[in-house]
Amino acid sequence: MAIEGEIVGRTAAMIAAPVTAADWLVVAPVLVPIVCGAILLMIRHNVRWHAVVAVAALVAMVAANVALLMRVLAEGPVSMTMGSWLPPFGISFTVDALGAMFSLTASFVALACCAYSVLDIDATGRRYGFYPFLLLMMAGVSGAFLTGDMFNLYVWFEVFLISSFGLLILGSEKPQIDGATKYAILNLVGTTLFLIATGYLYGTFGTLNMADLAARVGQADAAAPLTTLASLFLLAFCMKAAAFPVNFWLPASYHTPPVITGALFGGLLTKVGIYALLRTMLTIFAVERAELAGVIGWIAAATMLVGALGALAQSDIRRISGFLVISGVGVMLAGIALGTERGLSGTIFYAVHSMVSLSALYLLGGLMRQRGGSFSLHSLSGLYAASPFLTLLAMVVSLAVAGLPPGSGLWPKVMLVKAALDGGEWPLAFAVLLSGFLATIALGRVFILAFWRTDAVPAGGRPVEAPGQAAASRLGVATITLLALAMVGMGVMPEPFVRAATAAAGGLIDTSAYVQAVFPPGGGQ
Repeated sequence: MAIEGEIVGRTAAMIAAPVTAADWLVVAPVLVPIVCGAILLMIRHNVRWHAVVAVAALVAMVAANVALLMRVLAEGPVSMTMGSWLPPFGISFTVDALGAMFSLTASFVALACCAYSVLDIDATGRRYGFYPFLLLMMAGVSGAFLTGDMFNLYVWFEVFLISSFGLLILGSEKPQIDGATKYAILNLVGTTLFLIATGYLYGTFGTLNMADLAARVGQADAAAPLTTLASLFLLAFCMKAAAFPVNFWLPASYHTPPVITGALFGGLLTKVGIYALLRTMLTIFAVERAELAGVIGWIAAATMLVGALGALAQSDIRRISGFLVISGVGVMLAGIALGTERGLSGTIFYAVHSMVSLSALYLLGGLMRQRGGSFSLHSLSGLYAASPFLTLLAMVVSLAVAGLPPGSGLWPKVMLVKAALDGGEWPLAFAVLLSGFLATIALGRVFILAFWRTDAVPAGGRPVEAPGQAAASRLGVATITLLALAMVGMGVMPEPFVRAATAAAGGLIDTSAYVQAVFPPGGGQ
């Protein structure tokens, strides 16, 4: 009888229904880059195929993410649990509009960067694993956006951090090693805090399934250390997102690797920290977020202004881009501090915009280096005469990053300012506007010195492009043109993005659909 009872108990904890083909979309954005990355390792000596396989994998990721987002917007959140164990015993991948939007945007940006790299990464970079590292990093990024389990979120953080270490030191130049050391140490501190908070969370509730936690945290007794847990996660994810005052690792490291790596990092990695903050602070710790709203608001304002002022103080294009990444993190934190549907919609829309525009800004810096011979504003000049079309692209990217029309950054900032004013948080609204004004000055300074000025000449004269470099330059222009079209599209026709962001924000505020996707009515828990 005991054996029969054990069998009955185990059966009750298992998923009996077969997995439908449509449900495999939930894990496809993670499965595709892992499988293709493994294939690249198997053909590591045939480096001429690496770029082809990587581009094909990222095209498949984009297609899977498009289908997944369409399904989520039409049907609501979807979930798939591994190993046939019912949640919370099995590890779930749970996708709502927020995760699907972020995963799609990340894969689109990675595809553009991968296309840029086809002629930019030489045989040595391919031989030492640029493309396997890239695909592994994208598996980690997508896994973080799609997982429904806190420990699994930690695992995917580790996956993309390990691969990002490899990308950061690829080339083994002294500045890269120095930047990678700072990046590694400070990110490991953040990861350790994340792990401690996760262990504390499990010790308190006995589960790490996000949907299960969303239900249990609301029913916790007064003795549960909810504010402590929320504060630990806030600190850990603020460090991951490079928010003030734990932002110093980013400008110390993002300018050291090749431009293509900086574009991937600047566009994608800090957004994983923002996503983790949105998921934990809204889905799990909604009440505690409200208690910490004032602290988050001050962090947001300080991050915006430190980033914008830092960009004004720099003369290296890559460092300017890094500080603008930090300033954008502050803008996104403003919506988390507000916690309203409009504020969260602005944060989500701004995150999508930031992935595209900041990656484009880094790639633009690479083309400016190719045409002008330097990353320094002290040496760059005359780029308008050298390439009027590149000047046009630079104008579009700069307007988008600064939050000016017709770029993609305008509408999310309008949404955030309106939300702040509606909530009586006028200092936060002022910080968003002031940081945008300072970013406009910083980017205007780049434009005036690098494109309109004609008197500066880099040491050794201007570079002469070899045929291969000219082809790489044309491919780079085509890539940035694609990203610029996406930015203008979001700026001129923002309605679909606003609707998707509003749906994502609504899912964060009302978690019932997210919980029911994991624990359907009548399915048991």
